[in-house]
Amino acid sequence: MNDWTKSEGKVIVDVRSRAEFSGGHVVGSINIPLQEINDHMEELLQAETLVFCCASGGRSGMATQLLQQSGHANVFNGGSWLSVNNSINTLG
Repeated sequence: MNDWTKSEGKVIVDVRSRAEFSGGHVVGSINIPLQEINDHMEELLQAETLVFCCASGGRSGMATQLLQQSGHANVFNGGSWLSVNNSINTLG
């Protein structure tokens, strides 16, 4: 189990396109497509814990690196949104 799955105050950010997001996503997650991450940097840096997800983990990995390089210490690549969803559902 990843540390982020136990964190309180986490924000799950799905970095897929709006069309992909509307086809299914983690309940309670927000959609900020990867190409728009820089436009939302200020608000993302204010979140206590960030968990990025996408279709396979590639785009969420890029978003994770961007936030880490910007100084956010508590940011995680959750991988695919289905994996994140399963982790949340398993934890109850």
